[in-house]
Amino acid sequence: MHSSGLLHQVLLSFSQDYKEYRKDLSALLLIPDNYLWIASDETSTIERLSYTSKDKFGEHKQYQVANFINLPAPEDEEIDIEGLAHSDRYLWFVGSHSYKRKKAKSSKTKTENIERLSTIVSEANRYILGRIPLINGDLIESCQHPDNSSVQLTAAKLEITAKGNVLTEALAEDSHLGMFIKAEIPSKDNGFDIEGIAVNQNRIFLGLRGPVLRGWAVILEFEIEDTAPGVMNLLPQSGKLYKKHFLNLNGLGIRDLYQDGEDLLILAGPTMDLDGPVHLYRFKNGMNQPEDSFNQPEIILDIPYGDGDDHAEGITLFEQITNIPSALVIYDSPKDKRLVNESSILGDVFDLRTGDRNRARDNKVTRSIINWLKSLVLDK
Repeated sequence: MHSSGLLHQVLLSFSQDYKEYRKDLSALLLIPDNYLWIASDETSTIERLSYTSKDKFGEHKQYQVANFINLPAPEDEEIDIEGLAHSDRYLWFVGSHSYKRKKAKSSKTKTENIERLSTIVSEANRYILGRIPLINGDLIESCQHPDNSSVQLTAAKLEITAKGNVLTEALAEDSHLGMFIKAEIPSKDNGFDIEGIAVNQNRIFLGLRGPVLRGWAVILEFEIEDTAPGVMNLLPQSGKLYKKHFLNLNGLGIRDLYQDGEDLLILAGPTMDLDGPVHLYRFKNGMNQPEDSFNQPEIILDIPYGDGDDHAEGITLFEQITNIPSALVIYDSPKDKRLVNESSILGDVFDLRTGDRNRARDNKVTRSIINWLKSLVLDK
């Protein structure tokens, strides 16, 4: 068992008009100037909080994605943002790219709920994979690159198509994922569902919550290029549009990704609408896999989960605040005790050294057993 390693909690304070959305946080990212970027899967906005004092972030500022990128549907329809990343002066974000099945509600009759459970919908804004220039802690539609005057930074999105975008159209013919897309299987039914992103310049890594294939989760890797003002497309490499990396996460799906040097940190949890378990994995050298790959990432933390609540959704490294290897985690459907005042919420900070200590202990125990077995053989 890997200890949770909980260090302490951090208070995240939003404006009053965001108080309900604090219960639906789905992505976060701490960048070097101590701004914390956050998204909810129920809006078409991106939020910025500032580090104000020990264990507190506030001074909430909201950005409407539609002010930077043309959305395929009205901006009051959610993008379902599930991941944030930062690379080369851009803030990247990704929607779930998923179908959804309507929920049964206590306010509806039995007949109405049976009908709702048969209703599957697709929303165009969910198919956004986009970037916005991030300069001095602010989002800007277009500007000159601060370090290279010959480069113009511009907001852009992956090319939208009639049935999603160029990525989902390519994946519709994939031998592993295509049937889930063509059959329009909803995300919570182990359907296609993006919930994490990592970016290294024009290389994109997307973590899939679903589908999980016979226990194996999937990371997609591809490269992009600008093909028109505000539009990006897939850039073929060696004749292929993308790579697939299969990961044994003990049957769990990917809930978030974070680049840590050449490694990928993977927050993993149930692919369907279930409670726990939740683990943090390290995919060593995940940024440099030469081709489609099979992998066995290492568990570095167990993260607590609730009974119908406290579903870990987002993770970011937090060492620049704590001065020790650590990570901040936020939760969807938070427990009531996380809700503070009218518009604040508590996130958890975990000590990443805990897994290292556990591994050292496990290795010591293993060596002791091996030495004991050797002694039995030698005595004979």
